[in-house]
Amino acid sequence: MKTLLFEIGTEEIPAGYIRPALDFLANAVADRLKENRIDAGEVTTCGTPRRLTVMVTRVAESQKAETTEVTGPPESVGYDADGTPKMPAVKFAEKVGIDVTEIEIKETKKGRYLCASVAEEVKATVEVLSEILPELIHKMPFPKTMRWADLSVTFARPVQNIVALLGDAVIPFSFGNVTSGNASFGHRFMSPGPVVIENPDTYLETLEAVHVIADFDARRAMVKERVTEAAKEAGGFLLPDDELFDTVTNLIEYPVVVVGTFDEDFLAVPDEVLITSMREHQKYFAVVDEAGKLKNAFLVVNNTRVKDLSLVRRGHEKVLRARLADAKFFFDQDLKESPDAWVERLKGVLFQAKLGTVHDKVGRIKHLAGVLAEAAGASSDVATHTTRAAELCKADLVSHMVVEFTKLQGVMGRVYAERAGEDAAVAAAIQEHYKPLYSGGELPQTDEGALLALADKLDTLCGCFAAGLIPTGGADPYALRRQAIGIAQIMVKMGYAFPLRPVLEEGVAAYADRIEVNTGETVSAIIDFIRGRIDHLLFEEGYAKDVVASVTAVGINVVPDIWMRVKALSELKEKADFEAVAAAFKRVVNIIKKADLAGGVASVDPALFEHDSEKELVNAFTATRTEVEDALKDGGYARALSAVAGLRPSVDRFFEDVMVMAEDASVRANRLAILAGIAGLFGDIADFSKLSA
Repeated sequence: MKTLLFEIGTEEIPAGYIRPALDFLANAVADRLKENRIDAGEVTTCGTPRRLTVMVTRVAESQKAETTEVTGPPESVGYDADGTPKMPAVKFAEKVGIDVTEIEIKETKKGRYLCASVAEEVKATVEVLSEILPELIHKMPFPKTMRWADLSVTFARPVQNIVALLGDAVIPFSFGNVTSGNASFGHRFMSPGPVVIENPDTYLETLEAVHVIADFDARRAMVKERVTEAAKEAGGFLLPDDELFDTVTNLIEYPVVVVGTFDEDFLAVPDEVLITSMREHQKYFAVVDEAGKLKNAFLVVNNTRVKDLSLVRRGHEKVLRARLADAKFFFDQDLKESPDAWVERLKGVLFQAKLGTVHDKVGRIKHLAGVLAEAAGASSDVATHTTRAAELCKADLVSHMVVEFTKLQGVMGRVYAERAGEDAAVAAAIQEHYKPLYSGGELPQTDEGALLALADKLDTLCGCFAAGLIPTGGADPYALRRQAIGIAQIMVKMGYAFPLRPVLEEGVAAYADRIEVNTGETVSAIIDFIRGRIDHLLFEEGYAKDVVASVTAVGINVVPDIWMRVKALSELKEKADFEAVAAAFKRVVNIIKKADLAGGVASVDPALFEHDSEKELVNAFTATRTEVEDALKDGGYARALSAVAGLRPSVDRFFEDVMVMAEDASVRANRLAILAGIAGLFGDIADFSKLSA
């Protein structure tokens, strides 16, 4: 067993390309080794801007021996009656590489067939890898690739070297004009030139000696440690930014941190603007004081140690000064107008060709926000603030600052609303209405923000479904899946228990003057779409698929109740007698589904009882119904289901004593009415027929 090392050395690859490329490389190498019957251990990756590397431990030096049984034509086709091989038998033997005398006859389900045991060829692993590895280089996925020199091959950036070793043996192959070997290279400036990798197990240490920290996690930890220390030297604390850590780590091979400062006058600009300007354009880290307020200092992670750091610092300060001056200019210009003035300019900003302008959308959001505030029982102050926030929620899209930094939409809306003297709740709602920014992201914290976020997301869903802009496969240009997830998460967090369907009907109806749409069908399609996202959320939380399916199948109209019902049913499923309970109520549901009840269900008539079990079941049902109704008044789904489960003995006796589908139509209808009543007890909680056990 030996270690495999495969390094592709290149010119600087864009930071965003590196992780996807390494993930592909790791999976592809593992899969190809398995496909080729080569035993292997752990697969790990390393990556810097100038190298993509995969290492595999405990790789076998040759393929595993394997014998495959191949089936040929029927015996009657391959041989004469006297057992003489005919041409089909001869051809079969040639195909599998054996002598015709080695063919076996085996009995199969279809009869007697010609068979042969074929030993797969066993090759040395180095030989196999010399074919696999160049194929993988050709197949590596990148957003964009390029050609160089006069070569026909493509890659993210020109390939300069390839290290391919199994133990100390070179795996020979070529890619373009580069031949594989055991020579990597050191840091471009601090240790330029080739470096020989004697053995894969010493790869990381060998590169570290030439100022290359090849392991991503180790390099990231080094970056974090050094910028944290540098922030203390600057008299403050590092502003945490995990995404920036990842980006910076993929821009360097050896971290050297420089502390810079900028004019305090720039601190008059909102912190979010300064931080974004430093982060997006320059990849600088921000420094804050104990209160979390931005300081006039920044941290740069350079890729090279130089003799005169002060010269480097002054260069970074000069570049940042120009960036911040631009940001301050944009901010000052924006303050010359009010957010209300920007709203009118939204008439010139297209939201979607079929759905109108952003100004049109603002009008719909405002209307829907009022509907939601009423449905949620919001106070008059909350309703007023939500409506006002709706009027201004998209105004900042035409500001100079958001045009320059699109990630600040909502943030600048809040800032400008505050500067314009709007109520704090209004300003906060403007920023919060974009949340969550991703699945699992932070949710709105205020009622105003939550209601406005729902109005915005519901309007987008209603409009896109009305216009036929429904996600297909992996395509979701309007992020409708994220919108639906956000709707569910917000309603659960805020405990909004109003019915969803009437709100969706209102949202779809708002497009009536623009799109010819069947409101009922469109709303049902949206509900099905949201149901799919809710199922996904519940699966991610660890709930069983059959439990989730049984709950959401009966309806998702009141979203917070879904989680309570799933939790209650999950608890019931953990009980020892659940299998018997589920079986009994599955039978109830299935009989009701199969029965023709189009004309409705008759009332139960005791005069038609033929067995004591019928009377017993009705009496038990009556008592249980009261208990269930009381439990459901305060959302006690667990108590309700427990009460329903208590009916199981009476249900079992009923099924033992009577035939539900009796010949007498009156008796049959009476028994179906009993079962329909029982099904109704849990019909709004879960569909027991969908439970697996």
